[in-house]
Amino acid sequence: MKKSAAGNFMPLTLEEFRKSKKQPRNFIKDQQSKASKLEKLACWITDHVGTMGFFLVIFCWTALWLGWNLLAPKELQFDPPMGFVLWLFISNLIQIMLMPLIMIGQNIQAKHAEARAEYDLEVNVKAETEIEAILYHLENQNRMLMHMLDKQGIKLEEVLEKRD
Repeated sequence: MKKSAAGNFMPLTLEEFRKSKKQPRNFIKDQQSKASKLEKLACWITDHVGTMGFFLVIFCWTALWLGWNLLAPKELQFDPPMGFVLWLFISNLIQIMLMPLIMIGQNIQAKHAEARAEYDLEVNVKAETEIEAILYHLENQNRMLMHMLDKQGIKLEEVLEKRD
């Protein structure tokens, strides 16, 4: 809104509004450019470990490992059945390595989600301001139309009856 020479508040013209409006920023690119390579790696791991594809890889690896060591001839088995010490060791290493990586990735994703929520709030506040300006403009138009009807001696009820 701007003040007119008479001191009244006048809505901005569309051209003035467009000139005063800032270009929206690309929030996702901003966030990606701020992330370090290690953070990107942690997010990538977090995104991929929580998929059916990862589950199927682990499931197939486990089934092949256990199947081989149960069904292969004794001289070809490399992890004795019922102990499966090597399989347990490798599985525990994978879990120990993935657990903190997933937590780091989740923390990074939570920070991004919080920043996204703040950006959404910023956009919503701007939209609310713009809607307020439109409502003010419509209210001004309504007052002007009512004033014009009064000057011509036409009552609003007459205009509304003709519409029906």
